[in-house]
Amino acid sequence: MAAAMHPWLGEFIQRIEQQELPRAQAAGGILSESELVELFDSQLASRLLDLQSRLMQAAGQSFYTIGSSGHEANAAVAKAMRVTDPAFLHYRSGAFFLQRAKQKPGSTPLYDMLLSFAASSDDPISGGRHKVLGSLDLHIPPQTSTIASHVPKAMGTAFAIGLSKRLQHHGTWPHDAIAMCSFGDASANHSTALGAINSASWAAYQQIPMPLLFVCEDNGLGISTHTPLGWIQQQLSQRPALKYFFADGSNLAETYLVAQQAADYVRQKRKPAMLHLRTIRLFGHAGADAEVAYRSKQEIARDAERDPLLHTCAALISRDLFTHESLAAYIRQQQERIARVAQQAAQQPKLETAEQVMASIVPPKRDESAVPVPLSAPQREQLFKFDKHNYGKRQHLAKLLNWSLHDLMAQYGNIVMCGEDIAKKGGVYHVTQHLMEAFGPNRVLNTVLDEQSILGLAIGMAQQGFIAMPEIQFLAYVHNAEDQIRGEAATLSFFSNGKYTNPMVIRIAGLAYQRGFGGHFHNDNSFAVFRDIPGVIVLCPSNGHDGALLMRQAVRLAAVEQRVVIMLEPIALYMTRDLHSEGDGGWLCDYPDPAQPVPELGEPGVHGDGEELAIVSYGNGYYLSRQAEAKLAQAGHKVRVLDIRCLVPLHTDKIVAALGNCKKVLIVDECRRRGSLSEELITALHEDYAGRFVTQRITAEDSFIPLGKAAYTVLPSTDGIVEKAQTMLQGGQA
Repeated sequence: MAAAMHPWLGEFIQRIEQQELPRAQAAGGILSESELVELFDSQLASRLLDLQSRLMQAAGQSFYTIGSSGHEANAAVAKAMRVTDPAFLHYRSGAFFLQRAKQKPGSTPLYDMLLSFAASSDDPISGGRHKVLGSLDLHIPPQTSTIASHVPKAMGTAFAIGLSKRLQHHGTWPHDAIAMCSFGDASANHSTALGAINSASWAAYQQIPMPLLFVCEDNGLGISTHTPLGWIQQQLSQRPALKYFFADGSNLAETYLVAQQAADYVRQKRKPAMLHLRTIRLFGHAGADAEVAYRSKQEIARDAERDPLLHTCAALISRDLFTHESLAAYIRQQQERIARVAQQAAQQPKLETAEQVMASIVPPKRDESAVPVPLSAPQREQLFKFDKHNYGKRQHLAKLLNWSLHDLMAQYGNIVMCGEDIAKKGGVYHVTQHLMEAFGPNRVLNTVLDEQSILGLAIGMAQQGFIAMPEIQFLAYVHNAEDQIRGEAATLSFFSNGKYTNPMVIRIAGLAYQRGFGGHFHNDNSFAVFRDIPGVIVLCPSNGHDGALLMRQAVRLAAVEQRVVIMLEPIALYMTRDLHSEGDGGWLCDYPDPAQPVPELGEPGVHGDGEELAIVSYGNGYYLSRQAEAKLAQAGHKVRVLDIRCLVPLHTDKIVAALGNCKKVLIVDECRRRGSLSEELITALHEDYAGRFVTQRITAEDSFIPLGKAAYTVLPSTDGIVEKAQTMLQGGQA
C-alpha cells in the first residue's frame, strides 16, 4: 500500500508532469551533472522531511514541525564547506545538514532526523530531548535558538580556531577550519546577533583572525512581521572588516558559486564574511501558523514561484538529467522511502523517566590523569616574583585570588581568560593584575564592552578545547546576557546527550556592601537566575583562603567534569583586611599550598563548635555573622558559623552534618527575601528534617540597592544578626 502523501506534494508532482515549470536558470559550468543531482537530492529530502513531519504530527508521532521549506539553497552552502568546519545552524538548515552528511561516509541523516522528529531516545544527538540539527561526526553542535543566541558562540569558535594556531593548541577543529553560522533575517535585528557581528568585525578590524562565515537566510518574514525591503542588505553590507556576498537562493548554481567564493575568502584571509542568501518561506512559520491571516494570496503565490525546489527541477530537465515523467517518479520513490523510514523511527523508544531525561544535564567526566601537576615551590617563587614583597605574608581575598589564577594558568596551559579591562589594567579590582605580563595577550584578552559577546567567546573557546575563564565585571551586567549561560552554555550537554560540552569558569564580581562606589549596578545582590539553571555550579568564597581553594576546585570541575562553573566573588570583601576592629588583620589569610586538597563540593566551612545556635551564611553574610558570633560569645553564648561556599547546587545533607547537635539555626542571606537561597535552604530543612530544627532567617529587603549609607537600610547587619540570634537563644520566634 502506498504511503500517505501530503497534499502539497501531490500538487507539486502534478505540476512537473504537466510541464508547468519555470524557465531553467543557466547553470553554466558551475555545477556538473552529478553535483546538480547530488544537491537536488539533499533539497528534495529536506522538503520531504518537512512534509513527513506534518503527517507524523497529525498521527501523534511528531511534536515540532518548524521546517526548512524554501530555504533549501543552504545545501549548496554545505557543499562549499568542509565537514570539519563547525556549523552553527539556523533551524531552517535541514538541507545543509543532509548535504554535509554526504561528506561523511556511513552517515544516516534521514533516520537520524526522523528519530529527532519522533523525540526518540535513540536520536543520536539529543537523545529525544528536542528536535535539533546536530551531529558530533558532522561537526554540527546542536542549537535550539530562535533568536540568534547561537551567533556569539559561533563568533567565539572562529576566534578560538585562530587562537589555537597562535598557541599551538590542538583543539576540536583544525587550524585551517572556518566556522559557519546561519540565522534568519528577523534574528539579524536582535541585539545578540548584532553584538556578535560587531565583535567579529571589531576583531577583524584589528587584524585578529576571525574565520567566520555568517549566513543570513532572508525570507523577508519574522513569523508575521515583514522585513522592510532592502533592510538586510543595508544593515549587513556596510560593516567594517566584514565582506558582503549576496546570492539568490532560488538559483542553486548561483548560490553554490557565491558560497564557494565566500568560504574561500574566509578560509584564505581568516576574516569574517556575510553571505546574504535570499530565500522564501513555505508553509508558514511552523505547523500551526496560518499565514493567510497576515499575507495576501498574491504574495504567497509569488513566493511559491520562487520555490528553489521548483527551479532545481527545471534545471535538471533542461540538462536532460530527467524527463518530466522520470522526475515525478523519482520524487514519489523518495517520498515512499522517507515514509518507510519515518514509520520505523516512530516506533523507537522514548524517554520515559525523569532520570532518563536528566541524565545528560551533567556532562560525562574526563580522565583525571590528564590534570597537570601544580608548580613546584621554586617555580612558584619565580612566577610570583612580581609580588615578592607580599609573597609569604597573609593577604586579602583579591590578592589570593590573583595568586591562585597565576598558579592555575601556569598549571593548565589551556586556560584562557577574557573580559573587559582584565589585561594591562588587571581588572577593576586588580584581581587579574600581572597575568597578561606572565602569560601573554593570547591568554589574557581584553574584549569589547558586551557581555553577550564575552560569554559567547568563552563558549566558543571551551568547545575548541580551552578552559575558558570569562570575567563579567559586575553581577548587574550579566543580566542582559544571562541567556548565554541559561540557554546556551548550560544546555549544550543536555541537548547533545553529553556529546558536546563547554567547560568554563565564569568569574563574576558581585553582591552588595561595596562602600564608596555603588548604587544598584555596582551593588547587585541578586543571583537568583543562576539557581534556576540546571547543571550550573555556583561557588562563592568569603575569604582569601577559601577563594584560592574554590578557584582551584572550579578549574578542576571544568577540566575534569566539563562543568559550567560560576565564581561569584564578593566585591566588598576583595580588599577587606580587618574583622572586628581597625588594624586587627582578622580577615587576612595565608595562601594555601597547592598540594592542599580542596574541600569536597558542597562541604561548608565551619567556625567554632558551639551547639546553642548555628548561623548559616555565605559571602558578606558570613563575614557579618563572624562579627556577630564574637559579640554573642562575649555575652556567654556558644555559637558556630557555617559558610555555605557552594551555593548551587545546595548540598543540604552536608550542611546538616556540619550543624552537629545544633537545634536552632539562623540563616543569614544577603540577597532578597523573595527568591533568595534562604528560601531553598529553609524549605529543605523543614521538608527533609521535619521537627529537627528551629529555623529563622534574615535577608535583605525586596529592594534595589541605593547609593551611600541608605544601602545599609535594606541589607542585613551585624547588629540585626545579634538581635535575631539572641531572640532565638532566649526561646523566641520573632
